[in-house]
Amino acid sequence: MAFEVTFELKESDLEHFRNVMRQSKSGAKNLAETEILANAKSLSADVKGDVPAFVSERIHKLETLVAMIEDSEWKIPEEERADVLSALAYFSDPEDLVPDHIPVLGFLDDAIMIELVAEELKDDIEAFIEFCSYRTREEARNGDATVTRDDWLDAKRRELHSRMRNRRTSRRSRSGFRSIF
Repeated sequence: MAFEVTFELKESDLEHFRNVMRQSKSGAKNLAETEILANAKSLSADVKGDVPAFVSERIHKLETLVAMIEDSEWKIPEEERADVLSALAYFSDPEDLVPDHIPVLGFLDDAIMIELVAEELKDDIEAFIEFCSYRTREEARNGDATVTRDDWLDAKRRELHSRMRNRRTSRRSRSGFRSIF
């Protein structure tokens, strides 16, 4: 028998999570990019298995954030790279809000944090996913041999990076700022 629990986080609750994110980012300033990525991958590997669907559904988002950094063809711009790495820094803190070894609930705070980060970086994630889909479609096509893979990837990447920045700027002007915690 499954048992469903739902809850709603108020803005004050979310602010608590944002403060925790800020603290972990501050503490992770001395971490190398490779260490931040390794810690995020380790969390992803640890979560595989018998965890609530709420958690497993969000781990894919965490894996997408790591892929955004590691994908050499995406060439994520420096500002966005810093935002993603800052967000991933939370997962380098072994003492997060709910210890991961607690059955069922241990990864709940991680899932909430992933969701907050994914919402904050929504435009960046959408652009990356579209780039990956485009790359897959174009690889399957037999087109003009004078246009190289680098040519078509570069054109699409520039288009998506531009759109990503425009959407972010538009959102900033509506809300007043972009936090990324």
